[in-house]
Amino acid sequence: MKNRYSLKKAKKILFSVYHRYTKKNKTLPPSVSEELKKELLSLQAAILENNGPKALELSQTVYNSSKVHLNKSFFEKIRDFVGGIGGALFIAILIRQMWFELYEIPTGSMRPTFKEQDRLSVSKTDFGINFPLMLGHLYFNPHLLKRSNIVIFTVEDMDFKDGDTVYFYLFPGKKLLVKRLIGKPGDTLYFYGGKIYGIDGEGRDISPELQVPELDKIDHIPFINFEGTRVSTTPSTIPGIFSPVILYQMNEPLVRLYAISPTQARGEVLPKILLHNPKIHYGDLWGIKNFAKARLLTKDQVRVLTDQDPSQLGDAPLYLEFKHHPSLSNAKMGTDEYNRVRPEIGLSTSLIPLQETHLKTLMDNLYTARFVVNQGFIHRYGVNPEKYGTKAFFPYLPGIPDGTYEFYYGKASQVKWQGITKELPPSSPLYRFEPSRLQILFNVGMEFDNRYNPQAKDQYLTPARYAYFRDGDLYVMGAPLLKKDDPTLLNFIERENKRESASHAPYLYHPFLDKGPPLDPNGEINRAFIQQFGLKIPPKSYLVLGDNHAGSGDSRDFGFVPEENLRGGPQFIFWPPGSRFGRPNQPGYDLFNPGRVLIWGLAATGFGLWYYVHRKRHHLPLSFENS
Repeated sequence: MKNRYSLKKAKKILFSVYHRYTKKNKTLPPSVSEELKKELLSLQAAILENNGPKALELSQTVYNSSKVHLNKSFFEKIRDFVGGIGGALFIAILIRQMWFELYEIPTGSMRPTFKEQDRLSVSKTDFGINFPLMLGHLYFNPHLLKRSNIVIFTVEDMDFKDGDTVYFYLFPGKKLLVKRLIGKPGDTLYFYGGKIYGIDGEGRDISPELQVPELDKIDHIPFINFEGTRVSTTPSTIPGIFSPVILYQMNEPLVRLYAISPTQARGEVLPKILLHNPKIHYGDLWGIKNFAKARLLTKDQVRVLTDQDPSQLGDAPLYLEFKHHPSLSNAKMGTDEYNRVRPEIGLSTSLIPLQETHLKTLMDNLYTARFVVNQGFIHRYGVNPEKYGTKAFFPYLPGIPDGTYEFYYGKASQVKWQGITKELPPSSPLYRFEPSRLQILFNVGMEFDNRYNPQAKDQYLTPARYAYFRDGDLYVMGAPLLKKDDPTLLNFIERENKRESASHAPYLYHPFLDKGPPLDPNGEINRAFIQQFGLKIPPKSYLVLGDNHAGSGDSRDFGFVPEENLRGGPQFIFWPPGSRFGRPNQPGYDLFNPGRVLIWGLAATGFGLWYYVHRKRHHLPLSFENS
């Protein structure tokens, strides 16, 4: 063992000094060159004889001689350092841009498929060959992109906030995002029941590609807020009023609101939308009317924050409030998050009294963002609590040990080192059921910010909780809360119908009822309906959505992704260990395609050439013929 170690060390010195000797031999005095050559030949002979002690002794002699006669100048050291770093960076950039890279998930926008701190390998050859360090592709095949697969794309030249980053601690660049690809160019999509229905540019039903069984628990919602994620407004001629207001959905302008007095407002769908459907209403678009934003209220909060009398609804521990059907004819004046007085969209409000059995169903399906508990105060994971300056913004739930936690599908887990999670036992205080605790976890469980708690009737900040009907059942948090034959739901439907008929104004109040999927009576896709009300994907653009709709910035925020921004797709989750280890939850890309074969072939050729040269440079006996 000692002999082997001596020979290994001697070989390392021999090869290192030999290559330096061959480079500088012509600049050495003949006597020095001859002496170094003899020493190298003697060392080589000892190594070939497997004489470890002698080889180690001779290697020290060779090393000392090299320090005297072959030492690098300052310029050579700088040249070799810069060349080595530059070469490594060049190769690393080519690999990351065109072949593969390792990626760490920073947020929970793709939960449960990817969670914070997940590490995965990303292939850059799934559907093309990228230009390095610039947008576009050397080769691109859109037919290789599959709906419901996951894509990686850059936010360069997109309307994305805080998109700057730095690569290799040196080069400025743009962030890469990971989302699920839903719509391809020419597709028209409609949202119902947390699902997406659609047709492609040729009218073919693509709904099966958007509703694959392995993604059954992933919901899709067509908006983040009814008022959009971007608002454009200017001061009006009315003092203190900002008007008109342009509301954006999918980063496209859809609606104009304007003030007609300090207390009255009107709204209209923009002409671009009305061009092909003059009678369309805002809520009709894409199926927006099929969804409601939800929050839990106490009886006292119902009395103060709504127009309904809780005594007419029946006694209950908590009431589920729905805000739904954005109405332009019912637009009103209000104050936004910047304290600007401006016109706002009108919404209908509905309430369902929930009994303890219903609340336990909510608890059994609870999901939250990842959160940190510190002395009973809770803040969202990834948020710096110091920036708030006070704990008043943080929910307080005493009795929970300090640590990092998350809920998904009603299961609570503690997050340990490097994102490893451990499911908590039923005895954990996180499972303790109380209506007041459930109300907090439901209302602020995605933001963990008390400003999202019920405080005002027309509150701007509302929880990222959504409700919808699917085939007659009422869903909340992706699971049926009330089955179609539940007396509570039947009473709600009866009450909604009565409220609509008593309003004497069909556009001032809309009932929150199940309108059904966009299908014909025979169960086939209703193509005319989809074309009339669906979301049309422009040429060379793609719709991408996060699996965690309640906590995802995606196409609903920054709009469609240009074709040239697509870079690749995730292939393998290699951290943390557990049930999600391995291939991610997606239909999967083709194993062989022209781009992948070419890049892998070039990589294999490059590695083969490197190995050949390396073996040749480190093979004994060494040649001294030209030295």
